[in-house]
Amino acid sequence: MQTPSPVELQRLALLIEAEASQLKEFLDLIEREKSLLISGDTDGLQPLTEEKNERYRQLQRLHDDRATLLARCGFANDDAALRTFCGKLPKVLARWDEALALAAQARAHNAINGRLIAERMQHNQAALSVLLSAADQPPLYDAGGHSRPTGSGRILGSA
Repeated sequence: MQTPSPVELQRLALLIEAEASQLKEFLDLIEREKSLLISGDTDGLQPLTEEKNERYRQLQRLHDDRATLLARCGFANDDAALRTFCGKLPKVLARWDEALALAAQARAHNAINGRLIAERMQHNQAALSVLLSAADQPPLYDAGGHSRPTGSGRILGSA
């Protein structure tokens, strides 16, 4: 491990700031997704999902840049190493703590959204099963719209 230069410390501070900012925006997207799932607004989910995926890719790039910077200085990409790296920068460490808290919130809220999606899929599957089983039943009305008793008439192939 080497002592980080002022330039490296500044670069890490900027990466942490960007990561915290992006995590806040990602959390806002997850909250919007939750609202759409609860309201059943499936039309709004597609563009939101695309935006959420793009924000995730941006977060991944920031994470990778942070890992690369730490590795270049001989540090692991973990909390303890980052705290050692930024030991004399309390504002950066405070922002790092905020980023960790935002990431934990995003993970928890994303898990809730996953359960909402699973419930909706289960409901849709049940409705689809009902519709498919109804499709196997003979029609209750004839072509003229008059009710027709089920089970009457002869079975095809019988005389």
